[in-house]
Parts: sequence; structure tokens; C-alpha cells
Amino acid sequence: MLKRFTKLEKSWILYDIGNSAFTMMVSTIIPIWYNTLAGYAGVNQAGYLATWSYATSIATIATAVLGPITGALADNRGYKKPMFTAVLLIGALACAMLGIVPQYMFYLIIYIIAKILYQLSLVYYDSMINDVTAPERMDDVSSIGYAWGYLGSCIPFLAALALYYLGLIKVMPIRLSIFIDFILIAAWWVGVSVPLLKNFEQKNYVETSADKIKESFRRIGWTLSHMYKEEKKVFYFLIGFFFYIDGVYTIIDEAVAIGTALGLDQMGLLVILLVTQVVAFAFASLFGRLSQTHKSTSLITVCILGYTGVAVFALFMHALWQFGIMAFGVGMFQGAIQALSRSYYGQIIPAEASGEYFGIYDICGKGAAFMGTTLVGITVSITNSVNIAVATLGILFILGLVFLRKSAALK
Repeated sequence: MLKRFTKLEKSWILYDIGNSAFTMMVSTIIPIWYNTLAGYAGVNQAGYLATWSYATSIATIATAVLGPITGALADNRGYKKPMFTAVLLIGALACAMLGIVPQYMFYLIIYIIAKILYQLSLVYYDSMINDVTAPERMDDVSSIGYAWGYLGSCIPFLAALALYYLGLIKVMPIRLSIFIDFILIAAWWVGVSVPLLKNFEQKNYVETSADKIKESFRRIGWTLSHMYKEEKKVFYFLIGFFFYIDGVYTIIDEAVAIGTALGLDQMGLLVILLVTQVVAFAFASLFGRLSQTHKSTSLITVCILGYTGVAVFALFMHALWQFGIMAFGVGMFQGAIQALSRSYYGQIIPAEASGEYFGIYDICGKGAAFMGTTLVGITVSITNSVNIAVATLGILFILGLVFLRKSAALK
């Protein structure tokens, strides 16, 4: 399947496989272990879900501030690779530390740091697509990146899941299994990224200036103003993306936390989400093929409507088999909506300023679920109903669809 891609495209695709392992941990074992640590401290389930949601929101806000600034800085000649390397290595170190932190609030702090660095790595990584492939190949390359990311992440996650299970049944100390889990994921994250670190060259850039940070701020201000006045297609797409991807990543980030708060079996949740990765691989590949004959915006619309149905279905979810149905629905659309959004955006922005533009994009990009997680946290605190909290995410999908269609209507 990868024979049709160049060496550089394959190297770029591999980072999706590497970072997806951390994404799987964020969606599965990290919130479960946090629930365990919070339980030791006497925190109830509503408090657990609320604090977890707020922590994710804090990481998103920090990325929203740092992403555009550092993305613009990375657009300078020779800056993108070293900045990417730095956040990758420090982020992996923070990931490893999650296996040894004994106290729940300290654990949340380390999680926030790791997630910020992970999200910043995606700002630079997403912007690299303009350097590794041609515009007409972006949909295919981006879709395969997400597809193989979902499938490839199953390899370290299966090992992590087995170790976690051995800890649960007391074959080995649970803290030891958690420690090995996070070391394994951190090593995978870095190891699979080596080809990209070796082969990537920054072809699109802006010339460096004496005061690079000040110049980065100036360029961001100019870009936002220019986007609003002259690039309405990009402007409306970003607004729509901000809403619908927020809902997408809230569901991804909160899936296990939601299931745990509903009292569902934890190992059952993990197995279902593992199967979901395979579903996501198949459908991301399918949508990548469909993108060759159908408009990206039309396919994204299908995905948004699918997610709206998932949000409504959550109102009636009370059993593990119902969670499985919801997870299957999520798997059908999550890879496609992320991949097609990334490649469509890459096609409508100027290549030489891709880091800056993707910095703005990643304010609400991968893992950035500020409104969604805050909405879930507030709603569950008021209603004490996880089902209602998840269903309210449908509002974000509807708003996202409205602005996406407005962008698609422009030339």
C-alpha cells in the first residue's frame, strides 16, 4: 500500500505512527490511571471527569497561545527541524515521567506538559506536508498518514495493554506495569520518528530577520488581518474547523473517561478502543481513495454528519455494547475528518508560510478540545449526567458544518 509513496512521504507518514501511540495512551490508560490516583485521594467520579476535562482545556489554551507564535518562528530558514526535534524529545521525556508520578495533581501537571509538547510537535509536523509532497498528493498522503497512524499505534498499545492487565490481575505490581508502559510508548514515539528527523529538509521558508520573535508576532498579526480581509475561504474554514474538530477531539480524548464515569468495565473499554483503531485505519484509507474522485469538503461534510449522529446516540448509552456501537461510529469518521481537513487546509494556504498558518490551524487542531472539554466539564457538574454532557457536543458539529459549507461555496 505504501509503494506509491516516496521515501520522504513515507518518513512523514511514520511520524503519524509514532505520535499516535501517545494519542492512544491519552485516550485510554492515562485517564484510567489518573482515575486510580484520584480515587486514592478520595475524588469522586464527577470530580474526576471535571478535573480531567479542565486539564485538557488548559493544555489546549497553552497550545493556542504558543502554536501560532512558534509556528511562525519555525517558518524561518533552518528552524523547523530543530524546533520539531526539541518538542519531540522533551515531550517523550514527559510521557515517560507519567509512569512514575505518584500523586494525582502532580500527575495532571506532567500530563498537561506532555500534551502541550505533543500538540506543538504537530504544529511543525502538519506544516511539513508542504515540504514533503505536492499539492495534488496531499489528500492521499495525509489520509494514509492517519490510517497507518491508527493501525501502527496498535503495536505498542497491545504491549502496554498486556502489561496493564498483568498489573490488574497482580501477576506484577501495577505501578511497575504502568512504569514500563510509559517507557515503552515514549521509546516508540521517538524511535519511529527517526526517519523523518534524518530525511526532512525545509524547502519552503521565509528569510530570517534580526529579531525573529518580534517578526513572528508581526507576521501573525498581518496574517490574521489579511485572512479576514482577503482570504475568506481560509477564514471561514478555520471557524468551521474550530467548532467541529473541537467536538471530534473531545470525544477522542474523553472516550475512556466517559466510559469510566458511566461505570463501564475498564478492560472492555480498552479492547473496544483497540478495535476502533483498526476500523479507523480501514475507513481513513477508504476516504483517502474517495478523495481522488470527490471533493474534500463533501467528504468532510459526511464525517461531520456522522459525528452529529454519534453525539445524539450518546443520550441512550448505558451499557458496554452501546459504547462499542458509538466507538465504531467514531472509528468510521475520525481518521477521515482529521486527514481531509489537514490536506484541504494545506491546499488553500501559501506554502512558504505553512508553519505560521498551521500554528493557527492547530489552535483547534489535533487534541485541541477546549470548548468541548470545558462544555463536558461544566455540563456534567451541573446535570451530573455524562450522557447529556456528551450529547451537547452536537452543537459544535452543527456550527462547524455551517461555516465549512460557507467556505466551500467560495472560490
